[in-house]
Amino acid sequence: MQESLNPLYKFILIHKKEILNNWVNVMGETVLLKASNTNNSQVIFTIYNEYINIVVQYLQNPKEDMVSTISDFSKKIVQIGWSLQLVSMSLIEFNKIVFDLMTIDQSDEEKMKLVFDFDKWLTPLNYEVLNQYAESWEKIVALQKLALKELSAPLIPIFDNISVLPLVGTIDTERARNIMENLLFGVVKHRSEVVLIDITGVPIVDTMVAHHIIQASEAVRLVGAKCLLVGIRPEIAQTIVNLEIDLSQIITKNSLQAGIEYALQLTNRKIVTLGDRK
Repeated sequence: MQESLNPLYKFILIHKKEILNNWVNVMGETVLLKASNTNNSQVIFTIYNEYINIVVQYLQNPKEDMVSTISDFSKKIVQIGWSLQLVSMSLIEFNKIVFDLMTIDQSDEEKMKLVFDFDKWLTPLNYEVLNQYAESWEKIVALQKLALKELSAPLIPIFDNISVLPLVGTIDTERARNIMENLLFGVVKHRSEVVLIDITGVPIVDTMVAHHIIQASEAVRLVGAKCLLVGIRPEIAQTIVNLEIDLSQIITKNSLQAGIEYALQLTNRKIVTLGDRK
């Protein structure tokens, strides 16, 4: 395209250094950027410089497909931990800096014409940056959820045919479903005969949590294994009694150690001390 058709292209290209320095200086003082995970001045300079290069490339040839380039840029700002609010504010501040520099000593009519130019050329570009940012963020969140799902309830084999399911944190309906899936898959995978569900790290055991535990125990029994509930603290025991929760069909122990000793008995084994202890 011809430069004369777009006043933004030539101005930004010529005044790139001034625009970049002003942008870094202004945004470097904002609370959002200071509070971000990455507030190193060199990182800020690199990100803003890359964005300006994208702007110049886009204005030089608006018909060029920039989606891949913008996507890579957006992934980068997501990975360094910039919030959507910070990204939006940065784009707004860039427009303001360029507009102020371009409209020095200009009439209101000329300023208004430039507003239309900004809306025509920069608004679609900034919209695509924000759109790609949102897509990158959603992908990262989805991957994190998958990782947390895999780690939320791992069945850990500790002896032959004996496994432990340590539970930590609040148990809601969705997590209970994941626990059930991991539990049944793990029992079959590790050929577990005894499974210890350790609730030491569960802060609250209410009716719903107890219901999920009972379901898990029943599911384990149906695939041919025994289930022990361990880590019942005194306050948890009191809550279970007060709520009249029936755990009579589940073997319970107050600690993981006691549960392991009982599991060994169920599998005809025991822990013995060899030699004198000094």
